[in-house]
Amino acid sequence: MSNNKDIWKDKLSPEEYYVLREKGTERSFSGKYNMHFEKGTYVCNACKTPLFSSSTKFDAGCGWPSFDQALEGKIEYKQDRSHGVIRTEILCANCNSHLGHVFEDGPTETGLRYCVNSVSLDFNTNN
Repeated sequence: MSNNKDIWKDKLSPEEYYVLREKGTERSFSGKYNMHFEKGTYVCNACKTPLFSSSTKFDAGCGWPSFDQALEGKIEYKQDRSHGVIRTEILCANCNSHLGHVFEDGPTETGLRYCVNSVSLDFNTNN
């Protein structure tokens, strides 16, 4: 998918553009998917690529949607050295949109906590 700035600015709201294309972060506890627990699939809000199954979502208490596993091959991982710490950024493998970060402090057997901005996600009940 194209990274053309004008295409993304036309397609996304200003908040979506800030988070997905400029690697911003929404305020904690403000996103519509933080406490959302319906059955379905969470997809990239920019390109609609499936990213996470609802069966892997849990309440981490951090204020952002959290998952313990991504759908295979749908996420790219990139070292992030911003803000004086080393973290692992997660991006949509299809369109390179910023989703959030993954941490190795998850409470399930995977040990992972994918911490995702709600604005980076959309939800499908059909998958």
